[in-house]
Amino acid sequence: MSAVIDSSSAPMLALAGVGRRFGALTALGKVSMSLRQGERRAIIGTNGAGKTTLFNTISGDFPPTSGTIMLGGVDVTRLPPPERIRMGLRRTYQTPLLLNDLTVGENLYVAVRGIQPGRLRLWRDAHHAQDLEKVRELARRTRVDDLLDQRARELSHGQRRQVEIAMALAGTPRVLMLDEPAAGLSQGERVELAALLRDLPADLTIMLIEHDMELALGFAQMVTVLHYGKVICEGLPDVVAADQQVHDLYMGAARV
Repeated sequence: MSAVIDSSSAPMLALAGVGRRFGALTALGKVSMSLRQGERRAIIGTNGAGKTTLFNTISGDFPPTSGTIMLGGVDVTRLPPPERIRMGLRRTYQTPLLLNDLTVGENLYVAVRGIQPGRLRLWRDAHHAQDLEKVRELARRTRVDDLLDQRARELSHGQRRQVEIAMALAGTPRVLMLDEPAAGLSQGERVELAALLRDLPADLTIMLIEHDMELALGFAQMVTVLHYGKVICEGLPDVVAADQQVHDLYMGAARV
């Protein structure tokens, strides 16, 4: 059963004591945080800090072993990923997940159709023309409108990232989680990505995992630092950048 999100009376995304264990291993330990609608939040930390586990838990890929997850005031802790998607939660992965034998336009069309009732029909319906316009709009927004006829396998790594973000934007999401979108990009592609992120809708709540500190701190309004599955620092970008413990983790004896 789908739930109705009321973003006016609650944070868009709220975690309370969220943990995740794999047997005896605690990958995520009682993380709490709250994001308002339209907030840009960076999640940073060294390798093994629990960042992707946090995303997997929020998206429902790995349900939490403790705590609660609220999306717009609705408890989604035990809901499966498709239901969270229908409620407006989207994410990308460290490796772009595209259908390589399809064109960019076809990938975007699949994404647009995938959130609608009757999406598995083999024939065109009355919404076909409208869906194609949505595809063109997504392509324009993410700067891939000149690639619509190109097959996904022929794209550069940076272009694949752009297409994956475009697919995640299908259906006007409320929360977008980006898992290391700048990984493997050239400096020029990183500049293009930063511009793309700046142009996303102001009311879209975005969580970003990123190792590129310049990109992360330049993008975020708030920063959360994870270390061994726990929040060790949280605050404004300049406050986090000046934190001695954070500095030591990235630059000092504790780096990994």
